[in-house]
Amino acid sequence: MRYVHEYIRRGIGHEDEYEGASWVLALSYDDLPYYLKPCFLYLGHYSEDLEFLVSDLTKLWVAEGLISLRQQRHGSRETMEDIARDWFSELVERCLVQVGTCGSIGTIKGCRIHDLVRDMCLLKAKEESFLHINYSLQENTSFVVAKAAQLGKIRRLAICLDEKADRLVSSRDETNGHVRSLLFYGLREWMPKSKKGLLSPLKDFKVLRVLKVEGLEKVEVELPSEIGNMVHLRFLSVKDSEIKRFPPSLGNLVCLQTLDFRAWNDDMVIPNVIMKMKQLRHLYLPMMYRANGKLELSTLGHLQTLDSLSTGYCDLKDVGRLTNLRKLRIRVTSSLQNLEEILKSTGSTLNRIRSLIVCVDNNSGEEQAMQIVSSCWGIYKLRLEGPIAELPKELHNYPNLTKLQLIECGLKEDQMGILEKLPNLTTLSLQYRSFHDNTKILVFSKGGFPSLEFS
Repeated sequence: MRYVHEYIRRGIGHEDEYEGASWVLALSYDDLPYYLKPCFLYLGHYSEDLEFLVSDLTKLWVAEGLISLRQQRHGSRETMEDIARDWFSELVERCLVQVGTCGSIGTIKGCRIHDLVRDMCLLKAKEESFLHINYSLQENTSFVVAKAAQLGKIRRLAICLDEKADRLVSSRDETNGHVRSLLFYGLREWMPKSKKGLLSPLKDFKVLRVLKVEGLEKVEVELPSEIGNMVHLRFLSVKDSEIKRFPPSLGNLVCLQTLDFRAWNDDMVIPNVIMKMKQLRHLYLPMMYRANGKLELSTLGHLQTLDSLSTGYCDLKDVGRLTNLRKLRIRVTSSLQNLEEILKSTGSTLNRIRSLIVCVDNNSGEEQAMQIVSSCWGIYKLRLEGPIAELPKELHNYPNLTKLQLIECGLKEDQMGILEKLPNLTTLSLQYRSFHDNTKILVFSKGGFPSLEFS
């Protein structure tokens, strides 16, 4: 079967690169409406057979300026992310994208692109100078495989690193001043010869809009302070990388829409500069961090995602001004004064939240954590982590709750009576020590869990 696949891919012996299957698929591309073509070409930077997240893809589309509110339906209040989702669905309907995993309410979470479709995508991307992929940065090799004069001005560059690569980026290449997107892949097992100044050449990328350096787990690196000069940056992700610090100069990036700082550092200090990033739509802070005083977040009126709000270093009152917030992850690390008054003042915002994750550090925060859950009655997804012996009794009245995850909660045995009454729950995930260690057998009533599909 592998040989048949290669035979089709190469095109029945013709030299023309658009013969065979590529020629047929190219017709599908030519038939796309103008606004979908660049969105489709953007898929080319994903590796073969890789399942990628739709939510990540749509954030990149928005950051690249590929999504236009002019496509918004008359009278609707759709966000750019909503429009991006609709456009992605169009690509799925045209069989240019394969559906992978789906969420608890039927939304597509993961997807992939077929090898043959990707081949055609890369041909078109090269033909239109849309994207260049470099498969390794080896010692004594150029930053890109061909010279800038041959490729033209490179706008988007995806770099797939392997064990032969000796560096992330080079400061010597004349194409750096034109690159708008820089995306790295294949980093997890990568160990360069020299670990110093790996990211320092980034200061030469003056007009960069997208920077994605994810999964750099084996090497401790430091973002250069000059990154604050990249004033055009709209997407910055160092997720799952071992980043040493949060440079205060990041406060200069006032155009940032997505900041993903879920980095490997248990003791990172976050300076109070995030308040300057007023265009932020998605903010992911480290799981554990410190701050000198309270981080001010009330200025982030466009924020839709807030991950790892810490009650110890953030003011919960700020959430009340985040009227576009839909996803919230909150870590209860300290006792909150006047919590009832705070929740009452932020109630209209909390009711709009659709996905809620609550992490409790110790038993003293259990009651306040449940008060927060009780204020978010519009949620579709709920995840609870840490010591929580009892769930809110009114949980069964939540009209939209379809997915529930419990991790290390140590629930009392009788809490199964609350879980089984959730009318619309389709997915229940009981992970490590969800119930107390003394609980040997879980029993639920006949007719319990009326809508459950996955557990």
